Amino acid sequence: MHYDFKKQIKSFGYAWKGIMSCVGKEQNLSFHLIATTFVVCAGFFFGITRMEWMVVVGCIGLVIAAELFNSAIEKLVDLVSPTRHPIAGQVKDIAAGAVLVCAIASAIIGLMVFLPYLFK
Repeated sequence: MHYDFKKQIKSFGYAWKGIMSCVGKEQNLSFHLIATTFVVCAGFFFGITRMEWMVVVGCIGLVIAAELFNSAIEKLVDLVSPTRHPIAGQVKDIAAGAVLVCAIASAIIGLMVFLPYLFK
């Protein structure tokens, strides 16, 4: 089998296109990106450790990825079920719930990282 570098670069381009199709258009993703900006600024301000950065960046990636999955699921559900259907609504709610779980867990981790710096 032969590795196709050009094909790999193209696939990164498609992925970037997918991300950019949501930025500025999905309200919840915009909220998470604004929160990310504050968290990163706080990380630099407080001088968090390398391990804390690893955890914070992991949480940021998790929440943004969950939001992108949620957006993809919503668009797919809208495509296959253009009219209201209770199961379609339930699928969307479950996907949104997954994002909420990731966001709450990340917020708790954020408190665990940043609260000690606030009380120093």
